[in-house]
Amino acid sequence: MRNKVFVSFANNHHNDGRIAVWLPVPDGFQQGVIDASPDVFFKPPYVGTRGWVGIALDRISDAELETYIQMAWDLMTSKQRRAGK
Repeated sequence: MRNKVFVSFANNHHNDGRIAVWLPVPDGFQQGVIDASPDVFFKPPYVGTRGWVGIALDRISDAELETYIQMAWDLMTSKQRRAGK
């Protein structure tokens, strides 16, 4: 998987007050996690319209964050395989 971003770090992006990561989640997943835990998850600018979520790093355990990062990696690599790249 060349030149593809699967996780992005955001340090107080445009003074939003969050230290966070942004990453893709499966279709239909975004709104559910935001609704379930709005203090942890949010719709990030730019990539939120493509189904990514933002995760506030001070509100999530390392183990849970690892799960979401692995999910993002699996999602992006499976898209690449389906595209034949």
